[in-house]
Amino acid sequence: MPGPTHVRHLLEGPAGDRLALVAGEERLTYAAFRSRVAALAGHLVDAGIAPGDRVAVLLPKSIAECVALFAIAQAGAAFVPIHPSLRPAQVRHIVEDCSARALVTEPALRATLGETLAVTCETASCEPATGGVLLTLPARDGPAPPVDLAAILYTSGSTGLPKGVMLSHANLIAGTRIVRTYLEITPDERILSVLPLAFDYGLNQLLTAVEQGACLVLLDVRFGDEVVRAIETHRITGLAGVPTLWTLLTRAAPRLAKADLASLRYITNSGGAVPLETVARLRRALPQTRIVLMYGLTEAFRSTWLPPEELEARPGSMGRAIPETEIFAVTADGRRTLPGEPGILMHRGPTVSLGYWNRPADTAKVLVPDPFDPLGPPLCRSGDIVVEDADGYFSFVGRDDAMIKTSGFRVSPGEVEAALMATGAFDAVAVIGLPDPNIGQRLHAIGVPVEGGPPPETALRTLRETVAPHMVPRTIESVAALAVTPNGKIDYKRLAVDRQDI
Repeated sequence: MPGPTHVRHLLEGPAGDRLALVAGEERLTYAAFRSRVAALAGHLVDAGIAPGDRVAVLLPKSIAECVALFAIAQAGAAFVPIHPSLRPAQVRHIVEDCSARALVTEPALRATLGETLAVTCETASCEPATGGVLLTLPARDGPAPPVDLAAILYTSGSTGLPKGVMLSHANLIAGTRIVRTYLEITPDERILSVLPLAFDYGLNQLLTAVEQGACLVLLDVRFGDEVVRAIETHRITGLAGVPTLWTLLTRAAPRLAKADLASLRYITNSGGAVPLETVARLRRALPQTRIVLMYGLTEAFRSTWLPPEELEARPGSMGRAIPETEIFAVTADGRRTLPGEPGILMHRGPTVSLGYWNRPADTAKVLVPDPFDPLGPPLCRSGDIVVEDADGYFSFVGRDDAMIKTSGFRVSPGEVEAALMATGAFDAVAVIGLPDPNIGQRLHAIGVPVEGGPPPETALRTLRETVAPHMVPRTIESVAALAVTPNGKIDYKRLAVDRQDI
């Protein structure tokens, strides 16, 4: 029997009386889930949404958000989830960049946007199926969408504003199938969802749970003990997180030491390496739980996984290629690396994305011709420098671009620098990432203050109002001049090396 080929097909299989979604006191069976999705999909079609249109979703982690994503797919459009922590200007950039025809949101979040979208909004209506608001936006000129476009997920680029990664239905279905396979996910799972659905892995959890007819418990995390309590209350079997979550659980969740977490079959990590000390703490706290470390990138979803039985033998390893995928490294001159030789990680497989929305030049840098199979589909060039051992396991060495990975987010230094310069407090500014055992890297800004301008502390307060929290530097350092290279460019490497001990 052929498998699903479209995201909407995932919701056609699970039994109607099975519990699908839990959020606080709200419960939704698969029958009710399908009914709400059909109602909203019909409302979207009645509002003029056509196949290929992009529909943005700005909602908190909720059942309404899950309904909206599936309803958009059922209407034939592509969904564009927006992280609710983004500021109004960032939301507007995403909505306008992807030429969204509609925005599904809620009254509270709509109010935070103020007049940001006022000049683009044609109509607004309340939608009983979500309890939210549907803003219909005017059509804009833009590229024709790919035929199989299912979603656009926005991620920070190496410079400038966020770019939209286009994912096909085939990409999302493949990611669901592959992760379900190596994690051995079944219909009996009760999966705790703490990652945003605007993240590729948060979205994958939703799709995988629905494909299997499992139960997904939604939780917006503030404190570590909330996660522990949710595992106990709902007898959670699976949990995915990023390094900051594991730090929170092992260092700031007193309940972890005394809770009954025997139901927790596996936990998984992505979004950056977990410090070895944190892995050791997790193993002591969860001796019966399988710990699966993974590596991925939005442009290709998931690349490697480390089987739990390899944790002790391969500390710090990224793991080996996921099923249906080939991972290898290449040198600067294009040959495959030898064991122990560093190179750029390349990804070949069904989860390689369609590239960036309306950015062919950027797409060409990431999706490159396969040097060993010129007639085959393109490879994803990760930008990560890795080393492969003789057994096909990889270790991370570093990045070949300026991206900073912090708390599971990829942050563009250029975007943060532009926001800092807009405060009027600096003549010049540079943002670097400094090592942090808990979050991977922390943002550190170095600025040349404007004489008589606002103090750096004021600039930092202004920044908190204009960009998402994960983009705000922990510290701003004032200097008389920034270090530069011989050709006059900011010397980021020197700035970082000189501050490794900060």
